[in-house]
Amino acid sequence: MIRFALIAKRLTVIKIEINVADSDNQSSDPSVSSSPSPVMQQLLRGADEIIPQHELEAKLATNKPLEVKAGFDPTAPDLHLGHTVLINKLRQFQQLGHNVTFLIGDFTGLIGDPTGKSATRPALTEAEVKENAVSYKEQVFKVLDPELTKVRFNSEWMSKMSSADMIRLAAQHTVARMLERDDFSKRYAAQQSIAIHEFLYPLVQGYDSVALESDIELGGTDQKFNLLVGREMQKAYGKPQQAILTVPILEGLDGVQKMSKSLGNYIGITDAPNDMFGKLMSVSDELMWRYFELLSFRPVTDIEGFQQQIEQGKNPRDIKFLLCEEIITRFHDSSAAEAAKQDFIQRFQKNAIPDDMPEVAVALGEGMPIGILTKEAQLCQSSSEGGRMVKQGAVKINGEKVSDPKALISETEPFVLQVGKRKFARINPS
Repeated sequence: MIRFALIAKRLTVIKIEINVADSDNQSSDPSVSSSPSPVMQQLLRGADEIIPQHELEAKLATNKPLEVKAGFDPTAPDLHLGHTVLINKLRQFQQLGHNVTFLIGDFTGLIGDPTGKSATRPALTEAEVKENAVSYKEQVFKVLDPELTKVRFNSEWMSKMSSADMIRLAAQHTVARMLERDDFSKRYAAQQSIAIHEFLYPLVQGYDSVALESDIELGGTDQKFNLLVGREMQKAYGKPQQAILTVPILEGLDGVQKMSKSLGNYIGITDAPNDMFGKLMSVSDELMWRYFELLSFRPVTDIEGFQQQIEQGKNPRDIKFLLCEEIITRFHDSSAAEAAKQDFIQRFQKNAIPDDMPEVAVALGEGMPIGILTKEAQLCQSSSEGGRMVKQGAVKINGEKVSDPKALISETEPFVLQVGKRKFARINPS
């Protein structure tokens, strides 16, 4: 079994390709404490990299509340568990007595973050950004303390910038530096277009750090370039430079791609308890430890104990139940978590059919192909997907598996159609 380290091991700062602040990337800096303080040990849990670590330690040693920020572009209406890896780290700083700013990038959202993109990303409309921003503002307080959190929008200062101000901002960075960024360099080498406005994105994100006078900025590992630009912008504008803390990108339910709503491998923090429980139970036993590492608030010793229990023969399902209960209690409550657990046990461990399911009237005629029926019942997006689900043994009628993807269904009495583990519909032939 692969065991994931639960306290971040990647503390040695790797020299990055870009030349921004080379001195930030010296892993041999003698001022970095060989035995981190208890506070640093807390912050290192679930962190990927700190740049530079000795600066963060020095800022913390002042015992003054620090300005900590993280930015989120409102590109979709809902936050998911992947977002909360970063929000959880903000919460940790908040509990340590620091000032936390949840920055909504309503201005940068209009540009479109090019990070990791192989083509120019379509910008959102102003209406879409505003609608999503309202949703983010409501959802973030499921993790952060609303009384201790400052919510800001970067349009507050960016919309006031004149054309001359923007030109001065653009003068703080070079095209050569921009092309050292991995996604830009790959697109340039492949002769794929890079729009000029995409170069503005890291500059605007960097200027956010100037405007907020941040001491620490948090971001995912894919944001490292942009975060370093923030340090450069602060230096250019005569401000003290922020320290940077990056967190890993959480894999989605497939265990391969990063969690993303567009990829359909996500768990939304507003998902219903039963849906959340079922999705979490679907992750692999190996991926479960990654979720414990990045999402759980349990002590590291507890999680290491769970690993030992499994090595000694305990069913991983029982440990996964604990993860489900913790996450659902956080975003709903303990009674919802317990009800979702019992529902899961009844439906999936005992193969029970739920009482509550949508009813669909379907004209079967002399027989409807099973693939088309799954689409008509809205259990699959297409008849071809329904056919594939049949081949995978994932389609049942009244609990009996349908094995022939070309089967014609001509029932005359109501019956229950099931696709996968969680999708049911009561079909009323008409």
